[in-house]
Amino acid sequence: METIFIYIFLSLSGIFVDPPVKFQKQLIAMESTESVNVFDVDGDGQLDIVSGNFWFKGPEFKERHLVGQIKRVGEYYDDFSTIPMDVNGDGKMDFITGGWFGGKLLWKENPGDNGEWAIHEIEDTGNIETSRAWDVDGDGFMEIVPNTPGKPLAYYKLQRDAMGNGLGEFTRVQVADTHGHGLGFGDINGDGRGDFILPNGWLEAPEDLQKGEWVLHQDFDLGSASVPILVVDVNGDGLHDLIVGQAHGYGLDWYEQVKEGEQRKFVKHKIDPFQSQYHCLEWVDIDNDGEMELVTGKRYRAHNGNDPGADDHLGLYYFKWNGNSFTKNIISYGPLGIGKGAGIFFAVEDLNGSGFKDVVVAGKDGLAVFYNEGN
Repeated sequence: METIFIYIFLSLSGIFVDPPVKFQKQLIAMESTESVNVFDVDGDGQLDIVSGNFWFKGPEFKERHLVGQIKRVGEYYDDFSTIPMDVNGDGKMDFITGGWFGGKLLWKENPGDNGEWAIHEIEDTGNIETSRAWDVDGDGFMEIVPNTPGKPLAYYKLQRDAMGNGLGEFTRVQVADTHGHGLGFGDINGDGRGDFILPNGWLEAPEDLQKGEWVLHQDFDLGSASVPILVVDVNGDGLHDLIVGQAHGYGLDWYEQVKEGEQRKFVKHKIDPFQSQYHCLEWVDIDNDGEMELVTGKRYRAHNGNDPGADDHLGLYYFKWNGNSFTKNIISYGPLGIGKGAGIFFAVEDLNGSGFKDVVVAGKDGLAVFYNEGN
């Protein structure tokens, strides 16, 4: 109802906007793992869903197969990312994960049949909040970057042969001695190199990524920040801004980059102060208008009910930039069992070939697909 009222108000005010996108929910499972991604597991040309202990065969996602039993600690499954990558170059898609309690970055090997996936350790990193894949060195291949609060910031580069095929081993490159909760990557200063965004500032990339020093600019304090912190030009002024969720408190904001001569500052603007635990954000074109939207939602029981707003209704949303601010559109909202939140890692992909991107979310409140029916 909130979205309808916003649309009517804008229309009556002479501001013409497209009606909100409609979504149809499919509950996949009541698993309580918090990470999900989609890729073709069995090589049949169909996208499958991979989440926690299981993968679900596309396009119906009713047939499930065991990946392997993940260690459970209290309410958590120790599995905080699902990053597809053919690590050993055998043509089958593997994935990279890791967890807080085990403190190890891992890759799980696709067996090519319905057997369990072998687990390979990449590094004993210490507690992993979650991990992301970014092309840190600009060579066209993704590197793996775990967020390990209180530990060194490093990225892991897959060793490849001359044809670009993975060789099953990773090289570690350290960036900083320590970092906090929250992590992003993007070109802040426009020099063509990607910088790392930390809760207490941004690390400027050196010309020589292997030997140069990453310089910390303490231009902001983002609090208990999301992973990722998005680096995007929100207002189209040619400068990259930041979009940040409060992962363990209330708040979703964007920080406008403003330059005054050689000095830069970041001006905070509220997007949504009324929802807590915005832990994971995605920046995609959800309505096919050629412009990007922000997709995010509440992480249910991120700290087992001990975060501010833990008992609030669940919500999954997309926020559309209207030229001056973000308009909030509801994908799902309500109490547990009705509303659906986002976990720690989710996917936005066209699962059924409709031409519209669907939203696949896991979490302690279950695993579901929201099919995008357009507007």
